[in-house]
Amino acid sequence: MKPLAERNQALVGAVTVLVLVTSVLAALNADRLPIIGGGTTHAAYFAESAGLMPDNEVQIAGVRAGKISSVELDGTRVRVEFVLDGPAEGELPRLGDQTAASIQIKTLLGEKYLALVPRGGGTLDPGRPIPLRRTTTPFQVQDAFNQLGTTMSDVDTKQLAGSFDAISGALAGAPEHIDGALQGLSALSKTVAERDDELARLLDNTHRVSKLVASRNDRLRKVIHDGSALLGELQARKRAIDNLLTGTQAVAEQLSGMVADNRARLTPALRKLDVVTGVLHRNVANIDRSLELLAPFTRLGANATGNGRWFEGYLCGFLPPTTSAGSLTINPQGCERPVSAPDQGIEGN
Repeated sequence: MKPLAERNQALVGAVTVLVLVTSVLAALNADRLPIIGGGTTHAAYFAESAGLMPDNEVQIAGVRAGKISSVELDGTRVRVEFVLDGPAEGELPRLGDQTAASIQIKTLLGEKYLALVPRGGGTLDPGRPIPLRRTTTPFQVQDAFNQLGTTMSDVDTKQLAGSFDAISGALAGAPEHIDGALQGLSALSKTVAERDDELARLLDNTHRVSKLVASRNDRLRKVIHDGSALLGELQARKRAIDNLLTGTQAVAEQLSGMVADNRARLTPALRKLDVVTGVLHRNVANIDRSLELLAPFTRLGANATGNGRWFEGYLCGFLPPTTSAGSLTINPQGCERPVSAPDQGIEGN
């Protein structure tokens, strides 16, 4: 046999990776494997889910036999898929081709389970779900009100009251206790007869309410779904705020560490800054006066340099004062600003 070191290392690596991936997938889906997993998957159709949820138990004759894997809407029906316990499947009763299924109440808190009733010959085909005609759901409050309304509508309350009156009259000479009981029955029959219309309206309104709730089933489901989405969004915002607070705490710790590491440098700088602010505080009046005197100088400087890239000025006293010697006059205008004559200058040119 050729040694492993002399074989194609790329092929050996690819086979090794394939074996590892297959092993991991087998470990993650061990409950679905045919030998060591959860056995055969079956399905059943129900008129409603009746609160059945995935991971609820599957029981046969009161013994746990598996669990629900999925509950999904299939058109106007509910498709429930369940998996029987693999290792114990051979010990369970044989599921015939007429096996029935029902959703039962397990606890007072409303937890449900799927009950299987083996019937018929042959074997239940996993590829053919149990049809609606062989499945039942728990007795709901809505069904109770509907049947109560039907039953009460069929009762002739007037005839019932007359029957109670006839019995009371026939037993008029009976002992005291019996007479009191019959009188109570007679009063009860009269009360029922008098409240017949009110009971009819009550049952009719109850029937309308149940029909309204049934017609708004999709909206109620949407409200519940939106509420779940809202709670999920609030949970996400909570995590975001938690991350923000955690990050803020980390930043605060970093700043504290930075201040601690640079305390030797920051302390002299802060002391000098305190001295500077003290000097400025003591000379606030001088600074205000300097700024006040700087304003006229700035304004005059802007006027002198605002006509171009030069400085305009007038020097008084640069020439000698006004001097007269006979008909000769030197600097007759003195320090007065000379009057310019731009038009004459243009004509002279």
